Amino acid sequence: MSKITIDGAEYDIDTFSQEAKSQLASIQFVDNELARLQATVAAMQTARNAYVVALKNSLPSFTGDTIKLS
Repeated sequence: MSKITIDGAEYDIDTFSQEAKSQLASIQFVDNELARLQATVAAMQTARNAYVVALKNSLPSFTGDTIKLS
């Protein structure tokens, strides 16, 4: 017996209609996809930061602290 809490009320998933189970599955899919995309964004930001450091180190006389690309 699986349970879920929605807005403070507890529900038994086994009693959900097929439509409600489908909606729940969609929510779970979206939540998982959002988590995956957030992890991808974090990885890309880390990579970008490393590239910025590498670029700064490769410039002969970089004296600023911001790189802005247009």
